[in-house]
Amino acid sequence: MTITAALVLFAVCWWMVFFCVLPMRFRSQAQEGRVEAGTPASAPEQAHIATKAKITTLVSLAVFAVLYLIITMGDFTIADVDVFGLWKNRF
Repeated sequence: MTITAALVLFAVCWWMVFFCVLPMRFRSQAQEGRVEAGTPASAPEQAHIATKAKITTLVSLAVFAVLYLIITMGDFTIADVDVFGLWKNRF
């Protein structure tokens, strides 16, 4: 795996995990009873973005490590996931 491919894989993992972590500990301004003027009531009271980014980085490092090992070991290829036989004659 090239460095560019590894960086792209990590970036995809990071963003996917980030979107899963974003809703955690979400409290809207309406739930807290303090809606700022000019913002929707569904806006977060405190976003905790820095904490969520740190959690995302730790989790995505673990996910990336597993995916990197699966890809680079060579024991698992596209032929293993070829359910419909589309890649059967291409190897």
